[in-house]
Amino acid sequence: MHIEPGVLNAAKILFANAAAVSTLAVFLPKLLWRPDIWVKTVLAALFFSVFMEVFHLPVGPSELHFVGASAVYVIFGFVPTMFGFAIGLLLQGLLFEPADLVHLAVNSLSLILPLIAAHGLFGRQFFGAGRSIRWAEVVKFDAAFYGGVVLMVGFWLSLGSEPTALQSWALFAVAYLPVVLLEPLFTCLVVRSLKRHADHRLVSRFTTVKSLANA
Repeated sequence: MHIEPGVLNAAKILFANAAAVSTLAVFLPKLLWRPDIWVKTVLAALFFSVFMEVFHLPVGPSELHFVGASAVYVIFGFVPTMFGFAIGLLLQGLLFEPADLVHLAVNSLSLILPLIAAHGLFGRQFFGAGRSIRWAEVVKFDAAFYGGVVLMVGFWLSLGSEPTALQSWALFAVAYLPVVLLEPLFTCLVVRSLKRHADHRLVSRFTTVKSLANA
């Protein structure tokens, strides 16, 4: 889901910076004065970063990643996951790929905007729903999220200085299909495991597990 350095010119990167800052600013009040949410955000950033580094594979014009999006989302919540994506990408740029920092806002938007869409369409039902979290329901969330990521990558490529072949982008899009099918299984297993420890002080305070429907 990374856009490689050099694809976008300075004006388009500036636009992305403004859009990313504005989007995060809208949700910033939900983060302020809540130390428990700060901790969730840091944990979301760390887990996201680990998932991203564990598996990444160049495909077409970008990279295939195991983002762990639905797992991070249901365990830490919407706002911590959103800010966690941005912080995680910043950490990866500082520690592993300094060249990616120029597209920090671009790559952040490629995750943040699909997350907002998936949260609004399918994510809310996971919290306090009073029924089990089913694999098929997580698939819908992941399909919306990764479908959005693929579209965002296509959007940035369409703004690039050099044209990208449609079949190259299509190969990248198809590569995410296994992730959409397998990641929900991982998410359900993690939620089920954490549910057994839902009353533990740290799990209760720094995750959203207690508010989740049973897996």
